[in-house]
Amino acid sequence: MAKTGSGGIDRRTLLGALAAGAISAPAAAQQAGMSERTAFTFSFAGLEGGDIRMAAFAGRPVLVVNTASFCGFASQLGGLQALWTRLSPRGFALLGVPSNDFGGQEPGPSAETAQIARSHGVTFPLAAKARVVGPEAHPFYRWAAAERPRETPRWNFHKYLVGVDGGIVAVFPTSTDPLDARITVAVERELARRG
Repeated sequence: MAKTGSGGIDRRTLLGALAAGAISAPAAAQQAGMSERTAFTFSFAGLEGGDIRMAAFAGRPVLVVNTASFCGFASQLGGLQALWTRLSPRGFALLGVPSNDFGGQEPGPSAETAQIARSHGVTFPLAAKARVVGPEAHPFYRWAAAERPRETPRWNFHKYLVGVDGGIVAVFPTSTDPLDARITVAVERELARRG
């Protein structure tokens, strides 16, 4: 007997319909109970108001970095800005997500976070302070943890590179400088996929 997905259609029928082109891959995934969720389905509250919708970055590589103003790695803000300044004209996006999760190094209000970011020359988008680990983490970070369970943030300035298709294509730990060739090469690869 064939097993059925959550939509009640058996898998052989589903696979046959998909192969015949009778239904689309997203519809097939939905009928089989699989998620079609990508990074582009999420949004963040903006640091200085409004929303930052990841859908606005669809089809572009996006580096998502959990930041902290009083972290010893806060000097990376300058490197992130340099990377964004150099590659954003070609379609690269960058999102900083201030978080107080590690060492209590982002304790202040939004105005303080914004002022410190400006002092580092930051002009790339910054989200409002958010949790990035644990059950109360922002939905993007819970999704990322499910996608890459062995590569979750362990400290501030952890970096997820979201590819042009909305999946996580690379993960860089705190110690990886934003201008490291590994990041640049990964971003360039995704920019080349844009066509």
